[in-house]
Amino acid sequence: MTASANPQLAVRPFLRADAPLLGEIFRASIEELAAEDYSETQREAWATAADDAETFVARLEKQLTILATIGGSPVGFASLKGTDRIDMLYVHPAVAEQGVGTMLVDALEKLAAARGASRLTADVSDSAQDFFRRRGFLAQQRNSVRCGGEWLANTTMEKKLAAKESAA
Repeated sequence: MTASANPQLAVRPFLRADAPLLGEIFRASIEELAAEDYSETQREAWATAADDAETFVARLEKQLTILATIGGSPVGFASLKGTDRIDMLYVHPAVAEQGVGTMLVDALEKLAAARGASRLTADVSDSAQDFFRRRGFLAQQRNSVRCGGEWLANTTMEKKLAAKESAA
């Protein structure tokens, strides 16, 4: 897809009304984009985080959550927990590898830096490690997490952020 074919890629804040669609993006992303690295039962357990709509929306509301849109329709989302931790980054499989994830992480990096963070961390799925590595994140430690009755592996990755320039 070329830039001219996709002129309306934008970022906007999360609204409560977005939650059902974000749940669908979350599930589709896990099911399709993580299929090579996680078993079907692991992906099903992971996706259950969106089953309780109120818990899912509360998680999104407690964090700084932003959406990527194409033509006004959400196609991905990301959230910043505290000032320096990416908690969620999910892109619909139909737009994977088209710059949506990069746009979201770029925005979170800027927001984190503006909030005074000197680094950004994320617990990254095996499927997303190459993406984060290309963005300058370095692996720090390997993790095993219990999710919906299954054990899933991920890696904590970190990126040092550029120091904020002070006004002269």
